[in-house]
Amino acid sequence: MTPATQSAAELCAVSGLGDEARSLLREGLGPREYLNLLIERGHYNDAVRFLSHALPKREAAWWAWYCARRSLGPNPPAAIKAALDATEKWITQPNEAHRRAALKAAQAAQFSTPAGCAALAVFFSGGSVSPPDAPAVPPGPFVSAKAIAGAVMLAAVAPDPQRAPEEFRAFLEQGMEVVNRIKLW
Repeated sequence: MTPATQSAAELCAVSGLGDEARSLLREGLGPREYLNLLIERGHYNDAVRFLSHALPKREAAWWAWYCARRSLGPNPPAAIKAALDATEKWITQPNEAHRRAALKAAQAAQFSTPAGCAALAVFFSGGSVSPPDAPAVPPGPFVSAKAIAGAVMLAAVAPDPQRAPEEFRAFLEQGMEVVNRIKLW
């Protein structure tokens, strides 16, 4: 099943949403309407989790990259910039070499940063998570989405936790723009 064919209930089931957010789900509620309801009620973390599981992996990686880049300002530290660059390189040319390079950049940036999470999401987007010379081990089906959610949530609180609600709304608005452009729902 592709993200575009998943119902709000199916996405809700795999997104790791909180009890309050899950209680808002009603039969017949589409993904867009459910996401809008989460945002209206201020369940921003849950809205980010939901959207990160709904978007195709490449578009989700772009969303995480955008949010991380926006939160870091014009002159991030070298390791952070390298993680952003590795993520962007995979987004523009999604191949195995760029996917594996993103892991090294994520490790250097650290997984506790928005840029590190975005690059980690790229690594978990497909292929094998084992070393190149070892038997292939595919990533879990939702690991990339979890890292995307981490990147976006960290980006929303990173510059100034007091402004987190505004950042969440802006990031979710950008995520909805992606939904509209790819005609997801």
